[in-house]
Amino acid sequence: MIEANKPYPTPHIDAVPEDFAKTVLMPGDPLRSKLIAETFLEDAKLINNVRGVQGYTGMYKGTKVSVMASGMGMPSMAIYSYELFNFFGVDNIIRIGSAGGISNKLKLRDIIVAISCSTDSNYIKQFDLQGVYAPTASYELVCAAVDKCKKIGAKYHVGNILTSDTFYNDKNDSNIRWDRMGVLAVEMETAALYCNAAKAGKRALAICTVSDHVMTGESLSAKDRQESFTEMMEIALQTAAELDV
Repeated sequence: MIEANKPYPTPHIDAVPEDFAKTVLMPGDPLRSKLIAETFLEDAKLINNVRGVQGYTGMYKGTKVSVMASGMGMPSMAIYSYELFNFFGVDNIIRIGSAGGISNKLKLRDIIVAISCSTDSNYIKQFDLQGVYAPTASYELVCAAVDKCKKIGAKYHVGNILTSDTFYNDKNDSNIRWDRMGVLAVEMETAALYCNAAKAGKRALAICTVSDHVMTGESLSAKDRQESFTEMMEIALQTAAELDV
């Protein structure tokens, strides 16, 4: 039951603001959310399981951190990030997901810190802007994540990614065109997250691991995507811990 004059719980998140930390890590996969909670967090508690979108809150090196799945695609990310920012008092969301490499600079398992993103989606049109909006990450979160990448010796890249509405694209040359413009990789959630953070006056960042390369055809298994991206997880967790200092 939603309390009078309170927008929570929502149809998608059965929790109250106190259940969440100020920083939420958001993988796309609910099972990756569960893995992070069980592997890295102390005293992790399940705080949401509506529609199987698992959310947990626990402690990471003395810092309260939450992790909750976003599901796949901009519509799903848009719902969960909007509600977390606007209804549950979350200040920072760090997406930790997979991406398909476009640039020949990228190899499988490389880390991408997405300072900005392009998109082929109409999501931004709802804001009725008289121009073309450029979804951008929080500079503070970018700097913190890059610092963590350097400290652990990760192979990382900072740049623009593409958030696409299509996984199976009927235009075979589209990735070649994005590559010409310096776009590093493609995924399906970040633009919605960055737009929602900007509108709410909050902070967001996407850290992605290259799970496949759309130009070469190389790819990792679904099991690898779910369970083996621990380097990205640690970068995000260490960044979250720094935000609480």
